[in-house]
Amino acid sequence: MSDKKLHPETLALHAGYRNDETAKSVAVPIHQTTSYQFDSAEHAANLFALKEFGNIYTRIMNPTTDVLEQRLAALEGGVAALGVASGQAAATFAILNLCQAGDNFVTSTDLYGGTWNLFANTFKQMGIEARFVDPADPETFRAATDDKTRCYFAETLPNPKLNVFPIKEVADIGRELGVPLIVDNTAAPLICRPFDHGAAVVMYSTTKYIGGHGTSIGGVIIDGGNFDWEAGGDRFPTLNQPDPSYHGAVWTEAVKPLGPIAYIIRARVTLLRDIGAAESPFNAWQTIQGLETLPLRMRQHCENADKVVQFLQNHPKVSNVIHPSIQDGEAKRRADAYLDGGYGSLVGFELKDGLDAGRSFIDSLELLYHVANIGDARSLAIHPASTTHSQMSEEEQAKAGVTPGYVRLSIGIEHADDIIADIEQALGKA
Repeated sequence: MSDKKLHPETLALHAGYRNDETAKSVAVPIHQTTSYQFDSAEHAANLFALKEFGNIYTRIMNPTTDVLEQRLAALEGGVAALGVASGQAAATFAILNLCQAGDNFVTSTDLYGGTWNLFANTFKQMGIEARFVDPADPETFRAATDDKTRCYFAETLPNPKLNVFPIKEVADIGRELGVPLIVDNTAAPLICRPFDHGAAVVMYSTTKYIGGHGTSIGGVIIDGGNFDWEAGGDRFPTLNQPDPSYHGAVWTEAVKPLGPIAYIIRARVTLLRDIGAAESPFNAWQTIQGLETLPLRMRQHCENADKVVQFLQNHPKVSNVIHPSIQDGEAKRRADAYLDGGYGSLVGFELKDGLDAGRSFIDSLELLYHVANIGDARSLAIHPASTTHSQMSEEEQAKAGVTPGYVRLSIGIEHADDIIADIEQALGKA
């Protein structure tokens, strides 16, 4: 059956793999190997020259990781994917695949703290400028664009603000100007499909919901195959000019017979080859195990989060609750437009007694884990100002929506009554 005819619940189990050709195993094998036997000298030469595709070295590709890549591309509606060592590696590669020293990209201010630091500091040291704009007004992206702008970047459901990004509005501006939109969809797998709204590239930290069990670090970049890089000409020199690291290959021309995969092929054979942030086969396999139940878990995550929100809204010690389901105005319109099947499991709230109460709440939790992660099957809690966003200045924290007393919850798939009971007893001690 064609993948396009299958539903997400089926794709998560079947896309990209039927059985092992040799052993006929139904479960995806772990190909825990560094290298692969070539059939002949000609076969090896063809592989290295990209005249044919196949396995060369696990730093660049691996059969287990390939199944994960195919499955995620099918689920997302893309043409190809690249698995990497972490979500941070995915964000880094997504930008470096288009930007060089002297270039810029326009990014939403509503970002994970680690991504903000990568963009504002590490990329700056490389000579790449990140231009931060407020996504509340999509036109800020247009205003920040010039001839050296290579892409736009955003998170679908950024924490801690949890204001859904205006994907179509910004993607439409980008299409008009010839600038692709890259969307980090980590917090909204399945419940948001950025390609349907005009995004050109989607990335994930698969560490979060896709893996879902807090066991394996990983990331992925998915090429939508829907952006005409060749028509962009000089705006995309990494894809349209000879690559000196690959015998002068012009990627939009070199892979044209294989389909619209210039972006993802360049990321694999140049960036992954040279930087080496490869995903281990075992982590890819672990992520596949999580992916198989992702549709079921996302439904439970969202259902439980809705119940926690209702509880927090009525608690006398809580001054504010942040969740897309209870927003109003334009924020709610965007949540309804882009989130299909649930509003996500991330919940933020402020305690009336501020910072000290927030810390006391965290320290009083018994069921919820205090960890720096989201999207685990277990319920999690954290204080962003002192952890995930602590490298940012107070001004930068404020722009990202982090206040001193803010607590973020990632609601898991335990029974909702048990989650709420733990939150209630911890609030009683805050």
